[in-house]
Amino acid sequence: MELLKHPPTTKAPADWFTGDVWFDVIYAGQEPSRMRANMVRFSPCARTDWHSHALGQTLHIVSGVALIGTRDGTVIEAHPGDTLYTPPGEEHWHGADPGHFMTHLALWESPGPDGGPETTWLEKVDDAEYGAPRSRTR
Repeated sequence: MELLKHPPTTKAPADWFTGDVWFDVIYAGQEPSRMRANMVRFSPCARTDWHSHALGQTLHIVSGVALIGTRDGTVIEAHPGDTLYTPPGEEHWHGADPGHFMTHLALWESPGPDGGPETTWLEKVDDAEYGAPRSRTR
């Protein structure tokens, strides 16, 4: 057994996010492990850019109100205890609603050293996409 040391909290890069976002790396497995886990904190209205993951991504909402959008225009409002999965290659975004901070646990896998990027980052989510009507989990 090994107690892992964690790097300090990092401010998310503006190249991939809109608004103020911070993340803590919980686990970044070394070969043969490919597991990745980050705790991510979003200020109100903050969100990722459009992106996809080579092997999919699971988000577990810890606090606040989350918004998760897909290219077909669906925006899901999720709450603490909700878990959402985006399959490999699905372009999506996620962030906090305008009235709440939001924290989620992000889980994904690296495709390995020769398998391409874990995440493919795309364009910014515009205000119309962010403000689209939502479906609620509760």
